[in-house]
Amino acid sequence: MPILKIAPSLLSCDFANIQREVEAIEAAGADLLHVDVMDAHFVPNLTIGPPVVAAIKRVAGKPLDCHLMMTDPQRYVAEFAKAGADIITIHVESNAPITETLNAIRKAGAKPGLVLNPDTSIEAAKPWLSQIEMLLVMSVWPGFGGQKFIAKVLETVKAARALAPNLDIEIDGGINAETVKQAVDAGANVLVAGSYVFSGNYAERIRSLRVN
Repeated sequence: MPILKIAPSLLSCDFANIQREVEAIEAAGADLLHVDVMDAHFVPNLTIGPPVVAAIKRVAGKPLDCHLMMTDPQRYVAEFAKAGADIITIHVESNAPITETLNAIRKAGAKPGLVLNPDTSIEAAKPWLSQIEMLLVMSVWPGFGGQKFIAKVLETVKAARALAPNLDIEIDGGINAETVKQAVDAGANVLVAGSYVFSGNYAERIRSLRVN
C-alpha cells in the first residue's frame, strides 16, 4: 500500500490567520493541505475560490489537495490549477464529462482524482482508476464539517484497494483517533481530518493519526 499521508482540512482552520495556520499545521507534520471548495449548488455551503487558493499557495510548503464539491467542476479546473492546486479531485456525481475533465486537470499541470459520495459504489469510478492519481472516498456527506463517520464506506475503500493496490486512496469525514485504524485497515492511505486536528494540539492530533 502507498505511504500514509495526513491531509488536514483547512476548512477548520482560522481563516483570519491563514498564513499562521498553514505554517503551524505544516510544522505539526501535515503531508498535504486539503482544501474544500464548495459552490453552494452541488452542496449547500459556499467556500473558497481560486484567489484564496493562490493566497494559500504563496505561504504553503506542502502540496494543495483541492476537493471540488461543484456541479460543473470542468469549468474551473484550469483556474484552480493555475492558482496552485497540486491535486484536483472531482465528484463522479457531478455534471462533469469525466474523461475530458481528468485530461484537462493533467494538461493544466495538476494531478487528477475522483471523489465518491458515501452511497456511490466503486463501480462508478472503476472505468477511470487507471487515469487518476487519487481516489477520495467520502465518509460523511460533503458540504459540512464535524459530521459522524459513516462506517459502511469502508467496504468501498476495501474494494478500491483491491482494484488499485498502488493508488492513493483518500478518506474524508469523521476521521479521528477512534476511526483512523478502521480507515487504514480498509486500505486508505491519505487521511483528511479537519475539526479533529484543528480542535486540539496540532502535532499531537496528527501523531495520533499515524497508526501502525
